[in-house]
Amino acid sequence: MASGIRATVKFTDPNGCPIARRSESAGGAIDQTSTSVSLPGERGSVTEFLVPGDDDEEDAVFSYGTATVFRTAHEDDATCPCECLGRFGCPVHRYVADDGDLTLVFHAADFGQLQTVMGELGERFEDVDVQRLLQPPLEGPPEERVFVNRGKLTDRQREVLETAYRMGYFERPKGANATEIAAELGISQSTFTEHLVTAQRKILEDVLEGSA
Repeated sequence: MASGIRATVKFTDPNGCPIARRSESAGGAIDQTSTSVSLPGERGSVTEFLVPGDDDEEDAVFSYGTATVFRTAHEDDATCPCECLGRFGCPVHRYVADDGDLTLVFHAADFGQLQTVMGELGERFEDVDVQRLLQPPLEGPPEERVFVNRGKLTDRQREVLETAYRMGYFERPKGANATEIAAELGISQSTFTEHLVTAQRKILEDVLEGSA
């Protein structure tokens, strides 16, 4: 069985999300939810979420200590990110809604499904940002696991980095030197070095973020 991919995505003020909307007036972040998500091809789902503070609005279900439980029913038409994910059969691991913004942690079966889901989310919600991608098995404590965003690289920088790696530039002893790799790419040695250094710096920014 495939291990799947865990994705963390953030939506800035997502239209149609009742949890994000309610968080604008809540006394803190909303991070306790319970969802019955319909499988692909089925209709409707229900979400209950716990809002910090007392709230006597009509759509409140009941008070729970210092918080209030709300319930929202989703129709067949997906109008919020949670419903979109339910249509693709992607389990949502965690919701966090705070001041109108929504962060979701969900699981996709593979990168193919992840690309399809992100394409759908990108079309429906303009301000969607991928925060982190993780694919188990994972080693080390959570704080040591980082998402390296290859999208920072230009096509040329990625080509230079991949060619250098393939030809053994990073091995000891080197499988190829800068002159040989530049010739393979049809560029000057100085241009190769410039692209390689820039690509390495961009990747190291993700790996070493917060280490300084």
